[in-house]
Amino acid sequence: MSAGHWPPSRLAHPLAAVLVDITPQCCPTRVNFHCHTLCSDGSLRPADLAQQALTLGLEHLAITDHHSLAAYDGAHAVLERARDRHLPAPVLWRGVEISALLEGCLVHVLALGFDAHHPSLTPYLQGSSQIGAALRADVVVAAIHAAGGLALLAHPGRYRLPFNTLIRAAAKLGFDGAETWYDYDMAPIWSPTPLVCEAIAAEVRRCGLLMSCGTDSHGYDLCGR
Repeated sequence: MSAGHWPPSRLAHPLAAVLVDITPQCCPTRVNFHCHTLCSDGSLRPADLAQQALTLGLEHLAITDHHSLAAYDGAHAVLERARDRHLPAPVLWRGVEISALLEGCLVHVLALGFDAHHPSLTPYLQGSSQIGAALRADVVVAAIHAAGGLALLAHPGRYRLPFNTLIRAAAKLGFDGAETWYDYDMAPIWSPTPLVCEAIAAEVRRCGLLMSCGTDSHGYDLCGR
């Protein structure tokens, strides 16, 4: 899909220039926009995750702990020390994984590239899911956009509703994209699942959404789930 098929407002975000070029081969050695640390339900310390990102030679990274930004500063410090030594280091984008209700289905929304200090996101950065109206996907997306971020539907193939239903609903609500390339089979070394991911990619393209990818790492290896 050419850039002309995306709304100008979506492409205006600096991260969009990265996401428009996402391919199945980008993860896990070039970009990773979905991973976790001890600050939510992961196993790695933020500094150790950042060190692995340096070793892998990642170009772009977002740590997306559930309802928490606590890992950002520790990871950022490691990457900045690498830059001070004139070593290549990935761009670290602020990220968080937020629970939301979409079509009555509990889903996860990846917020990427936002202003961490914007008050709209404060309720979603307290370590646990919201309840009531604040849990609605349209409210979550509005909060992410108010903070200058992009909202992406995480792993669309992992929910009780079909991925095409959820992706279409997400597009209507103003989501910016979806996590298209994902390891649903939980292979020892991360690899996008054949057929499922291709079908998701086709739906994402039809809806004019941006694509993303990430390992969704919860263990000790940033190259696996």
